[in-house]
Amino acid sequence: MCLKETVIFNWSGGKDSALCLHKILQEQRFGIMCLLTTISQPYQRISMHGVRVELLDIQAERIGLPLVKIQIPEMPTMEVYDNTMAAALMNLKNQGVTASVFGDIFLEDLRKYREDKLAELNLKGVFPLWKIPTKKLIREFIDIGFKAITTCVNDKYLDKSFAGRIIDDDFLNDLPDGVDPCGENGEYHSFVYDAPFFSKPIGFEKGEIVYRKYTASEPGDQSTVDPGTTNIADSPFNNGFWYCDLLPR
Repeated sequence: MCLKETVIFNWSGGKDSALCLHKILQEQRFGIMCLLTTISQPYQRISMHGVRVELLDIQAERIGLPLVKIQIPEMPTMEVYDNTMAAALMNLKNQGVTASVFGDIFLEDLRKYREDKLAELNLKGVFPLWKIPTKKLIREFIDIGFKAITTCVNDKYLDKSFAGRIIDDDFLNDLPDGVDPCGENGEYHSFVYDAPFFSKPIGFEKGEIVYRKYTASEPGDQSTVDPGTTNIADSPFNNGFWYCDLLPR
C-alpha cells in the first residue's frame, strides 16, 4: 500500500478553506497532520476573519483533526511574521510534514510568496482550488450544503449590510458588480458553521457589528502587515472593515 504524503492544512475557518478541505478529504491523497491557523494574539481571534478562538476550537473538534494555533502580534513586521511562521513550520516538518495546503484561488503574488517561503524550508505548497472559476466554486459550496456567514467585509467593496449575512443565493445576487463571489480579492471573510465533514453543525448567535480601520504609521508604509490579509505583501492600510461578532451557543 502506498503511504500518503503528510501535510498541514492552512485553516482560516472560512468557506474557501472548508471547500478546499472537502476536496482533500475526498481525494484521499494526503494524510493531514493538523489544521494550522494564525491567531491575532491580543484579540484571540482568527486573523482578519475576526472569529473567536472558541468557535475555531469547535470547528476543529467537529472536523476531528488536531489544531495548531500560531499566535501573531497585532500588525507585525514582515520579518516577525515570516520568522514566526517559519519556526512553526519547521517544528511540523521535523514531525514528518512535507507540504502545506492552501485554499488560494487565483492571486499569483500570494501563491509565489507562499511557495518561496516554503521552499526556504524545503517544503512545497498544494493548491487544490487553483484557477477554478470562483463562480463555479461558490456554486459548488452552496449546492454541497456548506453553511457560512460573513464575519468581515471590506468597506472598499461592501457596506455594513453585508456583515453578518448568510452566504446563499440572495447574498450572491446582492453582491455589487466587480466583487468576486468568493471574496478572493479580500472583499469579505466568513465562518463555516456546517459542512459535510462536521460531526454536527455549530451553534452561534450574532453579536455586535463593529467598524475598524487599519492605518499605517506613514502613508504607503508597508513595513507591517496583518497576517490574515488576502495578499501578505499588500496590507489593508487605510481600508476599513465591518466585523460581525459571533458568540458560541
